[in-house]
Amino acid sequence: MLESPRTFVLASRASELAQTQTNFTVASLQALYSSDSESAPKFSTSFISTAGDKNRSQALFLLGGKALWTKELEVALLDKSVDMLVHCFKDVPTTLPEGCMIAGIMEREDSVDSLVVKKGKENEWKTLDDLPEGSVIGTSSVRRIAQLKRKYPGLKFMDVRGNIDTRLAKLDDPDSPYAAIILAKAGMIRLGKGDRLTSDLGPPTLYYAVSQGALAIEIRNDDKEALELCKRLTHRETALRCLAERACLRVLEGGCSVPVGVATTLKGDVLNMTGCVTSLDGSQHVEHTLEERVDSIEAAEDMGVRLARKLVATGAKEILEEINRDREHRAAEAEAKKKTV
Repeated sequence: MLESPRTFVLASRASELAQTQTNFTVASLQALYSSDSESAPKFSTSFISTAGDKNRSQALFLLGGKALWTKELEVALLDKSVDMLVHCFKDVPTTLPEGCMIAGIMEREDSVDSLVVKKGKENEWKTLDDLPEGSVIGTSSVRRIAQLKRKYPGLKFMDVRGNIDTRLAKLDDPDSPYAAIILAKAGMIRLGKGDRLTSDLGPPTLYYAVSQGALAIEIRNDDKEALELCKRLTHRETALRCLAERACLRVLEGGCSVPVGVATTLKGDVLNMTGCVTSLDGSQHVEHTLEERVDSIEAAEDMGVRLARKLVATGAKEILEEINRDREHRAAEAEAKKKTV
């Protein structure tokens, strides 16, 4: 008797964006097979709330690293409740738990950040340069704040948490302090909300987060069937760019709360990669660019490592050490405040 086709369970966070991305990945996997193929595997979905979804009151800066978005998912993966995890690649720690691996990297959407202004102000404010002195910009990213403070010292930045719809609602509330918020362009496009984007904030004004705009599929490293499926979805250019960026970040030991920005392009086999580290107040900024021919993932990752070492040697180490001291100080203050309540 023939074995029935395997059913793969794809899991992600429970947000609307994560579900949209997971459903897109399922459709991409199904498209690998003809509709009448009896041997085609089946696919289902599971959506899990993570620590990052549950804690929306504290600043991300104080909550820790990217495992906020992945830990619960990886527990389900390792206990075989699910078979594949679909992530925004920028949210994935550069070091994975034992037994896990990134098996698929799908074609990258536009990786830039974008400005979104308060409803009713679209005709008046087109760019950050149009905003009045003292305007409040909503973002939870210290990377964005640090870089933008360099060019826009007259703007104010305030934490804003929640899914995309929640952030847009907070922005548009007439009583809210926000003149604008900053969001990753890719997420807005995937949700069909591109009409709300006011303008892009690309390099050199704002270097984007490592792997921003790409989707990654994580599996158990002994699941050969899942690995073969994910290989078929992997986009070579995106993989080379993103894995070079992640190798750079891994050396810098950064998480989602560290102001490391990147920009990469790949033309043929020539990879151009810029990396930067910026102090929290924007006063110090270290930036370098490498351009080399790469013909493998190993070569791309080696390039990322060397770029990171160059940044460290020319001032990034001191900036990152100061950021860590600041985080520890603010975390201690927050803990002390909780005890007095």
